[in-house]
Amino acid sequence: MFKSRIDAGNRLATALEEKGCTFDVVLGIPRGGIIPARQIARRFGCPLDVVLAKKVGSPNLPEYAVGAVTPDGEILVHERLQSLWELQREPIQRMTRTVQLELNRQLDLFRNHKKAIPLYGRRALLVDDGIATGFTIKAAILYLKRQGVSYICIAAPVCSRNAYRTLSQAVDDILVLNIPEQMYAVSQFYEDFSSVEDREVIQILSEDEAGR
Repeated sequence: MFKSRIDAGNRLATALEEKGCTFDVVLGIPRGGIIPARQIARRFGCPLDVVLAKKVGSPNLPEYAVGAVTPDGEILVHERLQSLWELQREPIQRMTRTVQLELNRQLDLFRNHKKAIPLYGRRALLVDDGIATGFTIKAAILYLKRQGVSYICIAAPVCSRNAYRTLSQAVDDILVLNIPEQMYAVSQFYEDFSSVEDREVIQILSEDEAGR
């Protein structure tokens, strides 16, 4: 059990030090992942930024996720929904473009209209406050690879067993503090799992840039 996202971030930072992990940039997954990411970035003296992937719904059932889209417009489709993707490719692509625009608008807001940190050739630490399915994180990983990062490590306080198995094959390294037998929601592993607002993400990134 973690007291808060700050506690989780501090414990992750200690575990990363003990493991001897090295990286050039810390990327938090907003909104909740930005807080443990900040704690790690401070401990290691690394720049902090965000990376984001958003779910894309079915044209007929928008709340039913077909896949996840990243800032460059690429979509990762659920393996079990490949047949739906083939049947409804054009309407799904239209929805994808809409989600991509919203995603980039949100990233621009988080960064306060400043440019993203260049990622080409860098070693990236990808941080979230907990991983349930790992699907959107997998989309983010593929996006980072397309950006030319040289190394990707995932750090999370808690992760489901299935997600851990899948993600460990997709990155260079992964550090998780708790892999429970059963996981229903990330919130069950926190005493305080208060919602994180956009303004807090903006403030954290602004403070990081001012401190560089």
